[in-house]
Amino acid sequence: MSVVAGHAPGAESTGAVSTGLTPLFVRLKLSLLKNGLRQSSGRRTAFIISAVLVLVFSAFLVLGLILLRETQYAPTVTVLLALVTAVAWAFMPLFFPSGDETLDPSRLVMLPLRPRPLVRALLAASLVGIGPLFTVCLAVGSVIAVAHGFAAAVTAVVAAALLVLTCLALARAVATANVRLLTSRRGRDLAVLSGLIIAVGIQFVNFGWQRLAATGGMSVLEPVANVVQWLPPASAVGAVHSMSEGAYGRGLVQLLLTLVVLAALLWSWERGLVKLMTAPDGSTIQAASDSARKESKAGLLTRLLPDGRTAATAQRVLRYIWRDPKTKGAWITSLAIGLIVPVFNALQGTGSAYWACFAAGMLGMQTFNQFGTDTSAFWMVATTISTVRDAYEELRARLLALLVITVPYTLLVAGVTTALAGDWSVLPEVLGLAFALLGALLAAGLVASALYPYSVPQDGTYKNVVPGQGSLAWMSLLVGLVVSTVVCAPLIALTVWLHVAGLTTWFLLPLGIAYGVLVTWIGLKVAAPRTAARLPEILAAVSKG
Repeated sequence: MSVVAGHAPGAESTGAVSTGLTPLFVRLKLSLLKNGLRQSSGRRTAFIISAVLVLVFSAFLVLGLILLRETQYAPTVTVLLALVTAVAWAFMPLFFPSGDETLDPSRLVMLPLRPRPLVRALLAASLVGIGPLFTVCLAVGSVIAVAHGFAAAVTAVVAAALLVLTCLALARAVATANVRLLTSRRGRDLAVLSGLIIAVGIQFVNFGWQRLAATGGMSVLEPVANVVQWLPPASAVGAVHSMSEGAYGRGLVQLLLTLVVLAALLWSWERGLVKLMTAPDGSTIQAASDSARKESKAGLLTRLLPDGRTAATAQRVLRYIWRDPKTKGAWITSLAIGLIVPVFNALQGTGSAYWACFAAGMLGMQTFNQFGTDTSAFWMVATTISTVRDAYEELRARLLALLVITVPYTLLVAGVTTALAGDWSVLPEVLGLAFALLGALLAAGLVASALYPYSVPQDGTYKNVVPGQGSLAWMSLLVGLVVSTVVCAPLIALTVWLHVAGLTTWFLLPLGIAYGVLVTWIGLKVAAPRTAARLPEILAAVSKG
């Protein structure tokens, strides 16, 4: 333990350090926030705008909860809001690990700090920020909405504090338990995918809201709220409601339940800090085992693919998809949206099995700009291409790697969408059209990659095109979509004619597969000589990131 100025080493010194630790960490959090805003005007502007929006939204939220006070739905809304807030706090550190530098306690390993004072100091520092301010507003508005009477008002003060502290302790406990993940490449991947998860969550909220409107409104959620009011920290709000109804025993039990869970979270957090501060670092052993495991997987992939350039190129493409954060984010976004849109349309009764073609379209667009993710390392690929045959084999191998993902996924989405739509008779023609569209997009993407290559920035921003090449990206996508639509037009016209004439359509499945294979082969034949002839131009275009 370090020596405080003017004191000798001992218990008195330790007590002085422990007492002053909490305000020290609060000042540290404020300093980190202030210094972060000084880094750039863009970050400062984003913080001010987000703070203003949160303050305005919090004000309207508190006002809405207060107006809800005299309605029968106040207990249902407040306990559900408390649970959703707690879930958000639990998962927020996993998706936004860079939002708070104090989430990584491993930076304090070399300091002479005891776990219990450290927990108190970090918990107090957690109250500084926009997120805690919003949580405080939500807690205050929730308890006001359900508090009626003196006993409920007294309970509301304790309940609001317990709700906020439980959310913060939950976030800290989760962050401490997953600190290795937060500081690794996988943690950065989660941050890249956070936008997708938010978008998917909004779709689920929208779907749930429509279901509520169609089935009788908030009364449908009352049975759920009756269960949630016993789940901490929502049980703190439930305790205030119980006190308002005169059920003092039930209210005390709910309040005590929240307090017990808060204590358990603090204990778990403290245990996690002790383990993190004292356990040896096994990252080297872990890295070695991960390397061996990856080599075994690579060996399996090599055995499945043809020898030579095909296997090496396919492995490289698949590894880019798995390891590069932006490439992974683009693929998972396409996979998620390609499934969500057909499924949600089918569930709402407004779609048909033909929406499965949307999934094929989303994945087919991943073929565009094949060389952009290589950036300046494309020169190594360019040195291995000396003939049109070499370019053909390079593009064919990249195409095979994409087909490993796109073909099973198209089958999955078509099957699920058809099952939800309840019309299995159209599955053959849906698959035929989907595979034909996929083949057309793959072919158009290969040609566009040779004619309109552009660079993907590697500086950690969310931009997928470097400044000055936006027109190339739009041209590539626009030309590819127009060409693929024109290429698929004959098969679409044939499908419409068969339906109008009342003829059988089962043969559209083999026809669509053959059509897609033929179109893809033609695209390879067209793109290969252009790729071989434009290697310097492609290298210059993709090296600007």
